[in-house]
Amino acid sequence: MLKQFCYIVMVAIMIAEGAVIAAEARADSPLVINEILAGPARDWDGSGAFSSRDDEWVEMFNAGGATLDLNGYFLTDGDSIPRYAFTGDLAPGGHLVVYGKTSFDWEHANGFPAFGLSLGNSGDAVLLWHVSGSDTTLVDSHVFGSHEAAADRAVGRSPDGGPDWALFDGLDPYTGSTAPTGTGCMPTPGEANLCNSTPTAPVTWGRIKAIYH
Repeated sequence: MLKQFCYIVMVAIMIAEGAVIAAEARADSPLVINEILAGPARDWDGSGAFSSRDDEWVEMFNAGGATLDLNGYFLTDGDSIPRYAFTGDLAPGGHLVVYGKTSFDWEHANGFPAFGLSLGNSGDAVLLWHVSGSDTTLVDSHVFGSHEAAADRAVGRSPDGGPDWALFDGLDPYTGSTAPTGTGCMPTPGEANLCNSTPTAPVTWGRIKAIYH
């Protein structure tokens, strides 16, 4: 069943791939790509060791008002190879981080070439698909450039789930003029994207502090 599911996804991607890379997509789905870090230079997944493959990450966000069944959602990079299939539920306003190691383990377990998220540091795309029966829909995507994929820089929606994207370059300041320009904000895997906004409640920074120190 999983192989058939993945085959449907791969066919759909190959048909739509040119249009996807040329322009970003956003369908009416509560699950969105919320933040991307393609160029890790430290131990982001908390394994105790740095890996340029395992420490890449993509954060998802449930922008809807109800708990979301994640079965049927599928993640790829800019090529046509499935990188990770979601399962379980995600609470409204909830964040879910897929690390390169998570992707690698899923690929290995399901008979795909195991490379992790395989996000390109010279620019790439992250694509979110939803499969329902015989229908496969591209529900969200983000195309990023090389300055967004530099060491320990993330690019994400600001605020969570919104239409605008910001550069989270607090660990590797960007001084150029290519959009999105530098903000000095920190990457926040699994936490709210509070760049250039005022929080209404305290935010737990324990996980982020553990990475920075």
